[in-house]
Amino acid sequence: MRILIAEDDMVSRKFLSKFLSQYGECDLTVDGLEALDAFLLSLKDNNPYDLVCLDIMMPRVDGVKVLKTIRQLERQNGVLPEEHAKVIMVTALGETNYVQQSFELGCDAYAAKPIDIDQLVKVMEKLGLVQQNI
Repeated sequence: MRILIAEDDMVSRKFLSKFLSQYGECDLTVDGLEALDAFLLSLKDNNPYDLVCLDIMMPRVDGVKVLKTIRQLERQNGVLPEEHAKVIMVTALGETNYVQQSFELGCDAYAAKPIDIDQLVKVMEKLGLVQQNI
């Protein structure tokens, strides 16, 4: 699995990277512009991301705008909706309007900081990214 982690907070970025690296190759970006560059490059290389963990509040371009652009890029590149990257929005914000807007733009799940590992695994299982432990 290819994973893009877009997170400006170094501690959160390292935590997500360390945990998610057991599931696949992780690329790390520190702001929204870097995330978009990485995502576009993955499409051009025909090696798209399976999972994008996207912080909502990031410098240069916020996560909501990144999500909107990711979905536009996927449509422009002929990615079918059932094949699009799974996007989990990650934020310390409790503001429901950001979460609601993210779901309207096509995010697949939402995770509040601090990240609960068990909950994140359940979300990944639900999205079909990892197999459930039976």
